Amino acid sequence: IKQKKRHMGDTKHFCPVSLKEHFVLHPGLQEHAAKYKENIYYFSTSEYRDKFLKNPEEYVAHNEPIQAPPLRMCLLGTHGAGKTTCARQIADKLGIFHIQFEEYLQELILPKTRRKVGPQFDEEHEEDDSKIPILSEELEDFSQTKTKTEKSKQEEVLTDEEEAIKANLMDSKELPPEVLDNIVLDWWKKEPFRSTGFILDGFPRTVDEAKYLSERGLCPDVAVYIQVEDSDILDRLFPPRLKKWKDKRQKKKEYKKQLKDLKAKMRV
Repeated sequence: IKQKKRHMGDTKHFCPVSLKEHFVLHPGLQEHAAKYKENIYYFSTSEYRDKFLKNPEEYVAHNEPIQAPPLRMCLLGTHGAGKTTCARQIADKLGIFHIQFEEYLQELILPKTRRKVGPQFDEEHEEDDSKIPILSEELEDFSQTKTKTEKSKQEEVLTDEEEAIKANLMDSKELPPEVLDNIVLDWWKKEPFRSTGFILDGFPRTVDEAKYLSERGLCPDVAVYIQVEDSDILDRLFPPRLKKWKDKRQKKKEYKKQLKDLKAKMRV
């Protein structure tokens, strides 16, 4: 039996209400379908279907086709896979924003922490604050300079949201949905991201974060996962880390030599 061809609405299989109100292409479901002027429309929820039926002319095309939202892309991959490099190139080529998620989190708390936080940054901070200051004190003792500058570092109190962000950067603790709401929603719903589009580098990182996007109706148009061999990541990350370690080691040697020369000079 030949079935009658379905005439899809202006937004095809995407929800017209989500597109109109949130500028998001959210796939509609067959169980939430409705017919208007011989065309079939699909909706993401039954509430949106009912909203459409109350005033359908608000959500259909009139003199010109309905404008589609800009590209919203998620770029995923393990640390060292080259996400940021690829994301910058794509953003420049397409004229969209590049958002590096963890770097964005760092910027949110940097005014109060005064330095980047995380295992890799704490390691550097400990080396700078523990070993070199000891040598500085010895230099002051042997040069008999009694002027000591006491710097009282008064850390500003972090808000609950900032504490959650810090815990995420330090120990990979999940960000609560209410914190993500204050960060992620703006990229979909506020200007200039809403009309320009973006490539989101490094988010979602976990299953819970992916569920968060789904529950909020924040649908990326494209999600790309960069898969790289472990050996390639090692070849990429190890040389600069080794050079950094060698540079620090060389600086410490030079510093100790200066201290030794100063001690000998003070004995004369």
